[in-house]
Amino acid sequence: MQVAHPSFLQHALRLSDFDYEFPRDRVAMYPAEPRDSARLMVVDRSAGTIEHRTIRDLPEYFGDGDVIVANDTLVFPARLFGTKENTGAKVEAFLLRELNQENRLWDAIVDPARKVRVGNKLVFSDRVSAEVIDNTTSRGRTLRFIFDGTPDDLYDALDAIGQTPIPPYLRRPVEPADRVRYQTMFARRRGGVAAPAAGLHFTPDLMSQIAERGAEVATVTLHTGLGTFQSVEVEDLSKHRVSSEFFDVPSDTVDCVNTALTHPDRTVTAIGTTVVRAVESSISASKTLKRGSGWTDKFIYPVHDFHVCERLLTNFHRPKSTLMMTVAAFTGYPLLREAYDQAIREEYRLFAFGDAMLVL
Repeated sequence: MQVAHPSFLQHALRLSDFDYEFPRDRVAMYPAEPRDSARLMVVDRSAGTIEHRTIRDLPEYFGDGDVIVANDTLVFPARLFGTKENTGAKVEAFLLRELNQENRLWDAIVDPARKVRVGNKLVFSDRVSAEVIDNTTSRGRTLRFIFDGTPDDLYDALDAIGQTPIPPYLRRPVEPADRVRYQTMFARRRGGVAAPAAGLHFTPDLMSQIAERGAEVATVTLHTGLGTFQSVEVEDLSKHRVSSEFFDVPSDTVDCVNTALTHPDRTVTAIGTTVVRAVESSISASKTLKRGSGWTDKFIYPVHDFHVCERLLTNFHRPKSTLMMTVAAFTGYPLLREAYDQAIREEYRLFAFGDAMLVL
């Protein structure tokens, strides 16, 4: 289908430009089964066209020397339930990121926040407790874990008592199978509190088909945390500030991607907006990818010049989300709105467990 692809809007885009209505029953409660049976919208920026395919058609879009860049973050059971030591009151701690391994310091969101104060001791099990040592935001706290064992032992203990942090908008109980459902096949490095949604569509069989066509897979790490999902509270997008998240772009990925960039007949495809953030946080002076590791608070929204990623696979994101804004920077706003309008009309499944869009 041919769609109009007008030039970018004359006015600066604002938060309200990213609002849209969606039927609640379009929110996917679970991933497609099998995962590669999800639907795929193919958006061609140069032609201004939109096609409707399935994830199983993805191999058709890759050839010899093309590079797929995936996020290898591994989601850990970051939601802990416990009690305050002195009162026995129930508390919940959502671990966002590890601040210091040696001192066992973690950044967390607590609930009910008004009752969790500096100096309180939170008990999560007979082996695991934590002291609140600082307030960071209205709901944010810095926790120092009290545990008899090595850091690896603590991770194992947290895995045993924690709950998989599925998106709260699903409004359903966490199930044991979510530990597998809410994990991509690329997951290797523990630290994310949300799965990179676009990566959830891949299966070993699908990757084998893509590899048979000569495409290579490279990985980066971006541990999804509050920065990816925090709400935007200001109309002027330039005034929004993103919480930092850890990223790592290894040397072998740099070599793989930059080799592809030197060949005009090869493409570099980002699997998800988290990959885009990691890559765009590690651009060299020559506008190629460079080795990089650290914390990024990069917020990508229209208009943004992309230097490495030439194509993007992504899901359909929530209204007014930074993820939707990043995709708009890649597609151009008018084409993105047409794609979302078609997704609603064509009854695509939405959000983390939903269907996907491939932007060419």
